[in-house]
Amino acid sequence: MREINITDIENIKIGNAEDYENATGCTVIICEKGAPTGVDVRGGGPASRETELLNPVAANNGIHALLLSGGSAFGLDAAAGIMEYLENKNVGFPVGEIVVPIVCASCIFDLNLVNHKVRPNKEMGYKACLNSENSNFKNGNYGAGTGATVGKFHGGEYMMKSGIGSYAVQIGDLKVGAVVVVNALGDIYDYENNKKIAGLLNNTKDGFLDTEEEFYKSYSGMDNLFTGNTTIGTIITNGKFTKTEMNKIAAMAQNGLVRSIRPVHTSADGDSVYAMSVGDVKGDVNVTGTLAATVMAEAIKRAVMDAEPMYGLKAAKNFL
Repeated sequence: MREINITDIENIKIGNAEDYENATGCTVIICEKGAPTGVDVRGGGPASRETELLNPVAANNGIHALLLSGGSAFGLDAAAGIMEYLENKNVGFPVGEIVVPIVCASCIFDLNLVNHKVRPNKEMGYKACLNSENSNFKNGNYGAGTGATVGKFHGGEYMMKSGIGSYAVQIGDLKVGAVVVVNALGDIYDYENNKKIAGLLNNTKDGFLDTEEEFYKSYSGMDNLFTGNTTIGTIITNGKFTKTEMNKIAAMAQNGLVRSIRPVHTSADGDSVYAMSVGDVKGDVNVTGTLAATVMAEAIKRAVMDAEPMYGLKAAKNFL
C-alpha cells in the first residue's frame, strides 16, 4: 500500500473556493461520467441535498458532483452554480433535449464565526468548479474548511481552528481516498496513538479539557448545547461498485470518524459520509470499506494538522 494524491484518482476533479473575509467556502468533487454513490448519515442535524437519490431503492445510478460547503442550510445554494457549470458542459441525466446534472450536497455550520449574512452561493459554487480545472485543491483553511472549527462544547471562546483534509492510498490497481471537512463538537485524536491533537481548550487556552468529561458533568440535561457543528466528507474510489455497495462502504468509513472524534454522531452534529465509485477496477467491498475507514481517519488528522491559526483561534500547530 502506498500513499497517492487524492487527485491521482481518475475521473474526478476537485475544486475549492473561499471567502476569507467572511470565513466560509465550498469544495466540489466532480465526476462528469457519473459516480454510483452511497451515503451514511449519523449526526442528528444534517443540512443536505438530494440525499434520497442515494437510497439503494431509488432509480438514480450515479451523481455528477458532490458539494461540501459552509453556510449551513443556506450553503446548499452553491449547488445551483455547480448545476449551471455541468449543464453548460452538457453533463447530466438526459431528459429529452436537456440534461439535468445530479448534484448532492452537505454543509457545515460556520455562520457564527465572522459574518452569518455571507455564505456560499451560486457564484461561489460555479467558481469552485472553474478552480477544479486548475487542480487548486489543498488541505487546511481552504474551500469548505475555511470556517471549520472543533471543540465547541463551551462555545466559540474555547474552540480551535480546523479545516479540510484529504488522504489517499493505492493497493495494486485499487485506489481509495477521502476528503473531509472537520467541524466537530468534540475533540480530535490521532487515531494512530490516541493522542488528542485539537479540541476544547481549557480556561487559560494553553491546554485541553476533555469534552467527554464535560459532557458527563451535564448528564441530567444540556439546555444550551452548542449546535454549530458537523463533520462531512466523502470516500472516492476507482473500484467498480454498485450504489448499494457504496452505501456499505460509506457506513464502514464512518468508523474513521469514530476513531478520531470524541464525542461523535451527537444530535448537535450532522455527521455525513458519502462514498463515490468513479472507476472500473475490480475490488472487494469489505477490503475497500476497511481502507475507507483508515483513509478517513488520516484525512481527519490532516484537516486538523494542516489548519492555520485564523480568526483569533488557535490551531493544532500551536501545540506542536
